[in-house]
Amino acid sequence: MSTAHDLTHGRRAATATRRGVRDYNMDAAALFQASTGVAVAAIVDGIGNDPGGAATMRLLAESAVRVGATKGALAGVLAAAALVEDPGINPHMPDGVIVLALAVPGRPTHLAWVGDSHAYGWDGTRLHLRTDPHTMGAYLRGNGVADLAPLHDAWVRVTLSSATVTNVAVSSVPPDELVLLVSDGLDSVPHDELEALVREHQDDPNALADAIVAAARETEDGYRDDATALVLTTR
Repeated sequence: MSTAHDLTHGRRAATATRRGVRDYNMDAAALFQASTGVAVAAIVDGIGNDPGGAATMRLLAESAVRVGATKGALAGVLAAAALVEDPGINPHMPDGVIVLALAVPGRPTHLAWVGDSHAYGWDGTRLHLRTDPHTMGAYLRGNGVADLAPLHDAWVRVTLSSATVTNVAVSSVPPDELVLLVSDGLDSVPHDELEALVREHQDDPNALADAIVAAARETEDGYRDDATALVLTTR
């Protein structure tokens, strides 16, 4: 069941998540709107599977949106990265990846990310992928070795524990486009199917978020990852 978030200026948002086949949902979504009207949304996808890690991902997502709302999208990602830098007295600090969107009415939505979660923009006709994942597969495609790329799409090259100001990727979504953030558990849904869901439910963020996570499917060997979607309207 999705969670609705009412924002100012007529904007709306919704989040939905679905645990995969493992014991704990290591995805976390957060949304925060500052008094200035800036709205920041983020999905953090944790690596591993344990209750402590799941709790940490929620902390990372909340920290990223709160810092991002006042300091910017890049700072929000780096705030989450700073939290996993030192495990303190604990023997292990879970790692993860993040995608974050910062929206101001009438202006482009700023994106920042590390890892393999994704951000899309819906212009009313087409769904556009606005991020390029930090995977070895994407790196190979960008360097003319597309035939080997599918074998390395699960190899994440940059995570929060290795994030710095120089390797956090940034981009933007044009003004007035609906913004969709998803974890990599939705990689099992083909782009045209995802686009069809957005077209059908574009006026209902809650129905859209629910439909997207429901579309996640198992791999041939029976594995299904956690799947999380966050929908943010910008007008």
